[in-house]
Amino acid sequence: MMKLDDAKKLHQKKYRTQLGYYLVEGEHLVLELQKAAKLNPDSFRGTQLYVTEEYQEWANALDAAFKIFTISKKHMAQLSDTKTPQGIIACVPLPKLDDLVVTEQSQRCIYLHEVQDPGNLGTILRTLAWFGHFKLLLSPNSVDPFNPKVVRSSMGAIFHVPMELDVEMESLTSRFDGFAYLDMQGEKINAPQFSQFNCYLFGNEARGVPREALTQLNATAFTIPGSGAIESLNLASAVNMSVYQLSL
Repeated sequence: MMKLDDAKKLHQKKYRTQLGYYLVEGEHLVLELQKAAKLNPDSFRGTQLYVTEEYQEWANALDAAFKIFTISKKHMAQLSDTKTPQGIIACVPLPKLDDLVVTEQSQRCIYLHEVQDPGNLGTILRTLAWFGHFKLLLSPNSVDPFNPKVVRSSMGAIFHVPMELDVEMESLTSRFDGFAYLDMQGEKINAPQFSQFNCYLFGNEARGVPREALTQLNATAFTIPGSGAIESLNLASAVNMSVYQLSL
């Protein structure tokens, strides 16, 4: 069982890794967690729910096999990542992520290289959960998807998107036979060939995907046509539009 003093440490990645749990805060996210736990109870076994007194009745009415603990507002403030805690926080077991998870043929993969912004990653998770049939691959040195800010901005999507962490770009060649990426000089993404790949590469917000890696992977360039008034799109926006195009 997770002790409250240990739960307070879960804002730091090293303790999430060490203790094997992450935090989910707020009524909406806990309701999404409940839905996910019903679909896949084994993955969420061991979840603990901390609530303040005013949420006791709400928590007891949940149809979920969560252990419920009532704590003071002072302890809730110490556990919370927000300025005004709602009074509901769950400690959730980290999913068991194999080093190499077999990808179903119906799943396309979105590979993110060293994405740093928690809001971007949370938004991308929401998009992938909305459309389904996508797996997310994260490179080493990417933001931790179980960072409280990512979890919060994903709005519960993190419970529904299959992920692999610390996937080296060099390992992709043995898993996929074709790669696509975005570049101003590429073919438009509404071209028929855009949907013919099984791995789509997106880079760091500032640096993109390393040019030498694109050459090594023999990746094909595509572009999202725009007016030319600005230089580039936000990473999450680019992924979202690409995923929408692939889902048509």
